[in-house]
Amino acid sequence: MKEPEAPHEPDDARILIVDDDERNLLALSETLKSLASVTCVSSGKDALRELLRHEFSVILLDVYMPEMDGYETAAVIRERAQTAQVPIIFLSAVNKETSHLIRGYEMGAVDYVFKPVDPVILKTKVGVFVDLYNARRQVEHQAQLESNLREAHLREQLDRIAAERKLEDSERRQATVLKSLPMAIYECPSGAPQLERGFVGGDLEYFVGEAASEVMAGARRFDEWVHPDDLASYAANDEDTGDAVTIEYRFTGPDGRKRHLIDQRTKVSGGSRGPQWAGTILDITDRKELEEKLVHAGKLDALGQLTGGVAHDFNNLLAAILGGLNILQRRLQLEDPERRIVDQMNLAAERGTQLVKRLMSFARRQELKPASVDPRDLCTTVAGLVEHALGDRVTANWNCEDTELNIYADCAQLELALMNLVVNARDAMPDGGEVDITISESPAGARLYPALIIRVSDTGTGMSEKTLQKVTEPFFTTKETGKGTGLGLSMVAGFVDQSGGELEITSTLGAGTVIEMALPATPRSSNVDAEGKCEALSFFNGKNLALIDDDEGVRVVLSEQLRDVGAHVVAFASGQEAIEVIKSGDGNFDLVISDFAMPDLDGLETLQKIKGIAPKAARVLMTGNTNHSKLSDLSEIPLVHKPVNLQTLVNICFKLGEKAESP
Repeated sequence: MKEPEAPHEPDDARILIVDDDERNLLALSETLKSLASVTCVSSGKDALRELLRHEFSVILLDVYMPEMDGYETAAVIRERAQTAQVPIIFLSAVNKETSHLIRGYEMGAVDYVFKPVDPVILKTKVGVFVDLYNARRQVEHQAQLESNLREAHLREQLDRIAAERKLEDSERRQATVLKSLPMAIYECPSGAPQLERGFVGGDLEYFVGEAASEVMAGARRFDEWVHPDDLASYAANDEDTGDAVTIEYRFTGPDGRKRHLIDQRTKVSGGSRGPQWAGTILDITDRKELEEKLVHAGKLDALGQLTGGVAHDFNNLLAAILGGLNILQRRLQLEDPERRIVDQMNLAAERGTQLVKRLMSFARRQELKPASVDPRDLCTTVAGLVEHALGDRVTANWNCEDTELNIYADCAQLELALMNLVVNARDAMPDGGEVDITISESPAGARLYPALIIRVSDTGTGMSEKTLQKVTEPFFTTKETGKGTGLGLSMVAGFVDQSGGELEITSTLGAGTVIEMALPATPRSSNVDAEGKCEALSFFNGKNLALIDDDEGVRVVLSEQLRDVGAHVVAFASGQEAIEVIKSGDGNFDLVISDFAMPDLDGLETLQKIKGIAPKAARVLMTGNTNHSKLSDLSEIPLVHKPVNLQTLVNICFKLGEKAESP
């Protein structure tokens, strides 16, 4: 047998950078050249020419260019089928308004980055798409290898079939071999308007069970079990397709099992019968599922990496908003209408904070702050939150058994998880019903740790065993399109796992669903939430503070908040600027507060250098994104999360002061 020709190795990934400024091209090329081969052009027309010559993993496209700007170039790229799916990242130094962002995303951009570009962030973002491109090309390469092997195998089988027609004994032996494979072999005339497959070997019973003999005899047709939407391609006999044809279709056998089949046929000489098609039908269900998981894993990895950057930017915005509202509430005596407006603004900003936490929880990167949560308070709070959402047709029955234990978990994330479960239960009962929420102690000895079990059961539609296996996968949903994201139970599973608990889901189709969260518990009398509330705001009176943050909004607002509690604050836009001032002796600071994510010198490096210059100064690190390896083990420096809660910051700083003053 002739060895199958090996397909070419996948081409290396390429990055296309389009910018009319040569300096920008040089800087971006130097930043990204370690990821892939970089092609730089200075106009939209040159970019289109390059796209005709090469395939690119990602395009970095400057918005403002002469003759043909970035939006026009993107429109042409999206119109061409060959380039319609290439990721585009817009770069802009001037067009920073929301309308431009919206327009960029409407043009099909995957991201919109403002200049000057942070090299680390840009390299991370571009690296995601380079990795996805390489993974896709590797899958295609592997698929080609498999196709070549199947074709070679097919030709070998056909040669054997021809020999078996001459030798009866050889035909029986060959039939025994083929019977052991999950594959059916057929032949049919190539000139017929529609294909009439005549099965001549393989394991037809694997596909149609006991009906195999009827199909072989022509009493029944194989296409009875082919999906209706795929019948046209199954039966088509297009002579223009060449001497080899490959199609895929969905198939539901008599046993109800759904499969993906690949049907490959090759034109062969049929002697006196004329040209014939000889083909095989193979079950590729497992391969399809693996491909879907690979693509899905790539999406999750990209989302996980992007979530950190999004969280950082949003938390900076929310820090300025919440801090500014806090200043207004402290300094102004607002009348009732104005006070209500400020309260609603504050509530909206807090909801934004919770949204960021949900994103981080979905990505399994949320920094949890476990505390002792009274189960009775939990029931009261969540019952009030979901009362309106449940409506008149669903009744919620809340039952918290007597216990001396509290749940040990992040309170905000616990409330969100329980709300998700109750709302899911409501959605599973479109005609109304009852949802029972029970909190009870885990039986003694059932687990290695004391636990409380939150049980949510409904009388809804329930789920099949197959659905139950996928229900905690991100993006999987049983709801109609547009009515569910598929993230709810995924976030619940992530929260329970991060909290050291266990999630159990049981369901019967048509008989409802029961979901149990077993979470660690602690005696009610213990004080595991050591943070507490410190009222000693006078601690800041006369203290000299250095505040370092590259975000102007955060610097201005947080500085004013700290001045309101008596501190003398000097704000710096970079770590290097603060270090130079401290080195010169112009600043004698009691406390230094620094943001973590800053260009050139990050906050942790800044505080470490300041320790060598001013060892007596207390240090605090702020961050809007905990997804960084440097933040995984901070033993000496306390960490405050953005948006900064002033009371939390005061508590931490007060404790640092107490520690410094203790003998």
